[in-house]
Amino acid sequence: MFGNIIQILFFVLLASNSLWSQKILIPMDLTQTDHLKSYGLAYWTLKQGQTVDWLLNYRGGSFMTDYNPLVETEARLRGVSFEIVDGATASQIYSTVQSPDNNMELIHLEKAPKIAVYATPGTQPWDDAVLLALNYAGIDHDILWDEEVLQGKLSQYEWLHLHHEDFTGQYGKFWASYSNAPWYIEQVTINEAMAKKLGFAKVSEMKRAVALRIREYVANGGFLFAMCSATDTYDIALAAQNVDICESMFDGDPADPNANSKLDYSQTLAFENFKLVMDPFIYEFSDIDCPPDVFNLNPESDYFTLFEFSAKFDPVPTMLTQNHVNVIKGFLGQTTAFHLDKIKKGVTIMGIREGTDNVKYLHGNYGRGMFTFYGGHDPEDYQHAVGDPPTDLSLHKNSPGYRLILNNVLFPAAKKKKLKT
Repeated sequence: MFGNIIQILFFVLLASNSLWSQKILIPMDLTQTDHLKSYGLAYWTLKQGQTVDWLLNYRGGSFMTDYNPLVETEARLRGVSFEIVDGATASQIYSTVQSPDNNMELIHLEKAPKIAVYATPGTQPWDDAVLLALNYAGIDHDILWDEEVLQGKLSQYEWLHLHHEDFTGQYGKFWASYSNAPWYIEQVTINEAMAKKLGFAKVSEMKRAVALRIREYVANGGFLFAMCSATDTYDIALAAQNVDICESMFDGDPADPNANSKLDYSQTLAFENFKLVMDPFIYEFSDIDCPPDVFNLNPESDYFTLFEFSAKFDPVPTMLTQNHVNVIKGFLGQTTAFHLDKIKKGVTIMGIREGTDNVKYLHGNYGRGMFTFYGGHDPEDYQHAVGDPPTDLSLHKNSPGYRLILNNVLFPAAKKKKLKT
């Protein structure tokens, strides 16, 4: 009788150990049914207090975590493909990823980053590709604007996103085309009211103060991700801290005619040696941008290529470029891409249109933090226009362009020690 009890306990223990050693693999190659919600599942798992392993360059940058019936249920609810693997198979996967013969690496994701999105009150979710991605993937985030930034609330977050904002105080340079449009008038009114509330004489002065606070946030270890016009206008605001670059229709007095000669490129994160487009009738901020006419407005021939990095020696750009394809269709924006000769030498180029100097995707360090700039407005809406309907991401579940956004969202969850290797 006692022997039977021991035998039963042995088999229960064996089954328990087998279950404990099981893993859930979330493949990120072409077998995945919903790449975008896979990121949300990984984020959700981290929020439950369970770690996730990011298998760089293994089946498109797959995720693996300890088996948990709650994770399995959540994956089914989200429509995410997964595989349950036993301990032996998991060990074999880890061995493959960590082998010095393979350009792969294991990155431990330990804690869900707290995410902030900088957005003007009244911004619609479909105005911002990152908001669309976060909402579709089911990733928690807070909306902040100038008042919260200047109050020091960025210190509560690990990740900050900027999109099509204009940090120069020129309201996106929409004045020539939309100065009488209700939405433009409303934006001017909202910004001017906030500047007055915070004690600034001009909106441009408020935006520069915000840009400086964001730079301080990055220097102290924050992660900054910017798209569209928030990329170049942010650096322009930093370079023009002591120069009036706004014409009278924007701030009530003329711009400094010698503004271009007074720019201080040592203050910027990513760009240098650029010249401003001072004409308020021209829908361009500077010569950093590769404007739409460069691309001939032909989505069929507009692609950019991701560079391949050493996963073991360059884990950061490797994480940021994880994808199931390495050639990605292009898309326009107020700032579509960046001229290579305007990018600082220490910045890492991660995506470029082959045969051109049109950089689409870049990454760099500043102080203890990091920044990533991604040109264009919406990866699945080639020529997004004011008033266009929102992109339905349920029709683009496997979008490579949107995957680059979500790589950045999970990136701050990586173990800090590993990032420094």
